[in-house]
Amino acid sequence: MHNAPPVTYPVGRSRFQAGAQAALWLLGAATVAGWCWQVDVWGWRQGVAALAVVGAGLLAIFGWWKTPAAALRWDGQQWFWNSKDVACAVHVSVHLDLQHYLLLCLRPGAGRPLWCWAERASQPAHWRSLRRAVYSPARPPNDTPSALGSEP
Repeated sequence: MHNAPPVTYPVGRSRFQAGAQAALWLLGAATVAGWCWQVDVWGWRQGVAALAVVGAGLLAIFGWWKTPAAALRWDGQQWFWNSKDVACAVHVSVHLDLQHYLLLCLRPGAGRPLWCWAERASQPAHWRSLRRAVYSPARPPNDTPSALGSEP
């Protein structure tokens, strides 16, 4: 069985993520605007809905802006997250595959999971290698024929 080749791929702020969040925010804003336009008198409910839409937009912008730029590295056996501040081993799982975009969940040994988008446009020459690696099962370190056939 062949394993995926080693690859290092940049991840971080995604234009696709920004566009998807903007589209969802615009849909929500249009829905609230339509509701406010249909009522005769604005009440507290419309005010809360408008504040919620503005707050959601600000949180989305803040979250996108704070997304760290990093490199995701597969060495053939394990994944590593390397950013300016942190370098650690992670477990990678694909949660959404849109062929040119991958939504990845990175789980370090301790701490919260990190969600990031990988885009083909970031490094088109290595996109296929990244896709092979994220779908490749991690190989145990002692994956040699002599170790597999020996008795404990």
